[in-house]
Amino acid sequence: MKGLYLVTPDWDDTKKLLEITEAGLRGGAALVQYRHKTASPALRREQAAQLQALCRRYGRPFIINDFVDLCLELDADGIHVGGTDAAVAQVRAAVGPSKIVGSSCYGSLQLARDAHAAGASYVAFGGFYPSRVKKYEVTTPPEIVAQAKREIPLPNVVIGGMTQENSPPLVRQGADMVAVISSVYMVEQPEQAARSFAQLFTS
Repeated sequence: MKGLYLVTPDWDDTKKLLEITEAGLRGGAALVQYRHKTASPALRREQAAQLQALCRRYGRPFIINDFVDLCLELDADGIHVGGTDAAVAQVRAAVGPSKIVGSSCYGSLQLARDAHAAGASYVAFGGFYPSRVKKYEVTTPPEIVAQAKREIPLPNVVIGGMTQENSPPLVRQGADMVAVISSVYMVEQPEQAARSFAQLFTS
């Protein structure tokens, strides 16, 4: 796992969501996470199914935030859980050994250690910077990336207000993936924006 990690915004407009996700994939996004906390079950299933089909056309993994039943129903590539979602061990038991299981660890190395022990496939740290999309305390120290790299044998993802300008120091510390929402979905040239993130991992 390496490169740009796209996380979808809470958009009900499925056509727009698909168009910009595809632009991100053309630009080199390595993985897409579908996250829509406020969608109806019907809309969530419709959007997830179409995004999964799109990701499969591009040969990129597709994972679903939080909704384990939907992940299993669609046979998505994996699931991502946060601090208020189901426990990593419970999710790993539900989806089996072959699927991706990601865990939000915020600014805590201990949460990352626990996630690794429980069967996570990767750990996500953040937020590092203020976000236009999600509200949280910006308290994650940048040094956690290098510490995790030394200690935890899993890919790590950085998230929270990521831009092309502020993410390179975290990549240099060892971040394997940079997760973005607004820096691709809410810009005039999403394909170009995605490409600039993807290029952080090719030099």
